[in-house]
Amino acid sequence: MTEKTDILLGQTLSFRSDPFCNPVDDAVQIERQGAVLIRDGLVVEVGPADTITRPDHAKVTDYGEHLIMAGFIDAHVHYPQTAIIASWGMRLIDWLNSYTFPEEARLADPAYAGKIAKRYFDLALANGTTTSLSYATIHPTSVDTYFEEAHLRGLRALAGKTCMDRNAPDNLRDTAQSAYDDSKALLEKWHGKDRLGYAITPRFSPTSTQDQLTALGALWAEHPDCLMQTHISEQHEEIAWVSELFPDARDYLDTYEQHGLLGERSVFGHAIHLTEREQARIKEVGAGLVHCPTSNTFIGSGLFETARHKLSGQNVGLATDTGGGSSFSMLRTMASAYEVSQLVRQPLHPAQLLWLATCGSAQTLHLADKIGNLSKGMEADLVVLDLASTPAIAQRSERAEDIWEAIFPTIMMGDDRAICDVWIAGNLHQT
Repeated sequence: MTEKTDILLGQTLSFRSDPFCNPVDDAVQIERQGAVLIRDGLVVEVGPADTITRPDHAKVTDYGEHLIMAGFIDAHVHYPQTAIIASWGMRLIDWLNSYTFPEEARLADPAYAGKIAKRYFDLALANGTTTSLSYATIHPTSVDTYFEEAHLRGLRALAGKTCMDRNAPDNLRDTAQSAYDDSKALLEKWHGKDRLGYAITPRFSPTSTQDQLTALGALWAEHPDCLMQTHISEQHEEIAWVSELFPDARDYLDTYEQHGLLGERSVFGHAIHLTEREQARIKEVGAGLVHCPTSNTFIGSGLFETARHKLSGQNVGLATDTGGGSSFSMLRTMASAYEVSQLVRQPLHPAQLLWLATCGSAQTLHLADKIGNLSKGMEADLVVLDLASTPAIAQRSERAEDIWEAIFPTIMMGDDRAICDVWIAGNLHQT
């Protein structure tokens, strides 16, 4: 049987190293006339078009001057909040009570959960996102529908049942025992099935009792190859609330650490207002931080210092934080990350922004050996960008004096119109 083989022609972008740690010219490989050879879902070769092996049976797709690169990885998503994105005018805790909790309660209905999961993946793929790590709701069916939809599309995807046994509406509370039991059953059902992975998911310390956090820590100890995702230090009011609820904890991070929920595979969303101790401890264990810039500005949380954290050795990924974030687009998220970094006087290079949305997020999710880069042996989850997708972008990019001046307008002004094609595991995604 002939292997499925594709050759993609265009400009190609690959990372040789981290552009936060090395000069951009050393860290990034761009071929202006490049090619990608894909066989049975994997990238086999990347390089100049005239050097790539061309099997007779290969299908060739010529993208001209479009940019071929790894698909975007959204490292912090709430897919149940898809329908309430861009809800007006609230701080975090008010926003949860006014918008999030009422909407999440609706996902008790499997039909509605399935509808939202389908809508989320439609929107994510239209924006070039090929992998996401999502919170579900307390309802096991919300996890099932997310994974079922991802599996149907052949996606690499991660998620977990959100656990809350206090400070939430009665219809959104579980218990310490049911959180453990439901999470364990879902983990055993989905974790490692094809391209799917489970993440143990306490929403955040204020909505879990110490008994529940202890139970989830025990579950993680039993399944250490899973991720553990939660929130930390998003807003000052939240941090003060945590201090009241956990008077014996040294700080917010300690509320997780005391219960076995801090480790290399921890993924902490937001992390804007960390203390020096928290930063040092997170770095020491190798946990990941996820920057959610559109959410942080939309809800008024604060300014994450991306460059400082990266230069200090932290693992940092990037995320839309749908629906607290105001866009499904990782391009718009990169633009927001740039703007936030300008405000803290730590400007980011376009290569660093693209790194955060691909390799950085892949590292944070412990998937850097599989996705996040256009290189030999990686899974062929790719996005093809039109660098002249609108008149405004085209007129700016045509004046570019180098490739980064050609790419940067798409980062700053691009949207779903810039997404020419998306490839999932070596197959062209059909919209």
